[in-house]
Amino acid sequence: MKRFADLSESEILALAISSEDEDSRIYRGFADGLREAFPTSAQVFEEMADEEAHHRTLLFDLYRSKFGEYLPLIRRQDVRGFIKHKPLWLMRPLGLDDVRKYAENMEFESERFYRKAAETTRDASIRELLVWLAEAEAVHESLAQKLGARLLTQDARAKEDETSRRMFLLQYVQPGLVGLMDGSVSTLAPLFAAAFATHSTWSTFLVGLAASIGAGISMGFAEALSDDGSLTGRGTPWLRGTVSGVMTAIGGLGHTLPYLIPNFAIATIVAVAVVVVELTVISYIRYRYMDTPFLNAAFQVMVGGALVFLAGILIGNA
Repeated sequence: MKRFADLSESEILALAISSEDEDSRIYRGFADGLREAFPTSAQVFEEMADEEAHHRTLLFDLYRSKFGEYLPLIRRQDVRGFIKHKPLWLMRPLGLDDVRKYAENMEFESERFYRKAAETTRDASIRELLVWLAEAEAVHESLAQKLGARLLTQDARAKEDETSRRMFLLQYVQPGLVGLMDGSVSTLAPLFAAAFATHSTWSTFLVGLAASIGAGISMGFAEALSDDGSLTGRGTPWLRGTVSGVMTAIGGLGHTLPYLIPNFAIATIVAVAVVVVELTVISYIRYRYMDTPFLNAAFQVMVGGALVFLAGILIGNA
């Protein structure tokens, strides 16, 4: 890798040309990934891609007039100092907030690059173009803000934010909540049945551990195989399956871990307290994201949990 300070003027222009080309393709990737769910933002990124392509043309015309037709291949990854970013534009589905933040960071880094490059070049025409490009990428005059003000009206932005919220619910909250409820409730019966049947904290812990992990694997596969997300917009199967499976295991492990305490009575009291906390968290999530009144959500969850809890105690004492 070369140091930025060691680049010649021709190499600086070549780097700027490849960077503009890359940024244009990234913005088109964003537009393609957002077009179905967020058409207005997709249009913003299409116009940003066109602007980056225009910048590339200006740079290449200047390069050709100064250094001829041959354009060396020099990219960001060939020069020290550039931050390596994950290829967000290749991921699906795209998160609207992540994409907006990514684009803002791209513009900020491009501005810094052009200002630094302008300081190192001696050619007046090159320096003039680089300064102009730095101003074009500046935050206070960023194309994203100008296009956003023109295309992303308040109503359009509110609509896209609501779509983003709905996708977040479908892809993360819903499978996570289902998993947490299943893990917290379904493992109560085997855990407390083992506890009151054996009065052994270690045996109870092993039963709870097996039930939690088994339920997590089962729920993960069940959620992943339920649909591929292409029609429902619920996201990729592996993502939903992972969220659901992990939250299921967490829900069961929460009241299993207290049985690492050697004293059976203390372990059981702590486990019951953890169960109450888990059910309260589930009730709050339903209230916060599912528009369910908190008291109704708490009553439904507590009644279900209590019934499973009592079933486990009765079976364990049988």
